[in-house]
Amino acid sequence: MSQLKYCQGPKCHTYDTKDRKKGPKNNKRNETRRRSSFYYLNGNACSMMCQADWFNTYGTRALQHFGYLTKPKVLTQDNAWSTRRDWRGEGNDRFYAYNHLTEERRPLTQDQYNNDQTIDDQGRLTI
Repeated sequence: MSQLKYCQGPKCHTYDTKDRKKGPKNNKRNETRRRSSFYYLNGNACSMMCQADWFNTYGTRALQHFGYLTKPKVLTQDNAWSTRRDWRGEGNDRFYAYNHLTEERRPLTQDQYNNDQTIDDQGRLTI
């Protein structure tokens, strides 16, 4: 069974919902939600409200820590690659690298398609 984790929204416990209410009848209190998986903030927040609370509280600090963009990013022919898959069924799928600017396609093996290193974090094809 997967391990339970807490929502990282700094105000999660302040929202009044039935599933946040804990404790005996005459001594109820709200607690941060605890679940095995979440859908927001890359799996760390229970709702869009908690995701927004986290960003409003910590977003500026995160940008300062990792650095602001100081010049625009530019999409060129060299960094416009992504992996694609034509679903044909019964093991006949075709895998390819696709360039968004030139519309060029280059065939890939299934292993290359599944490899996170085939296209780097800047969008460049590495094979």
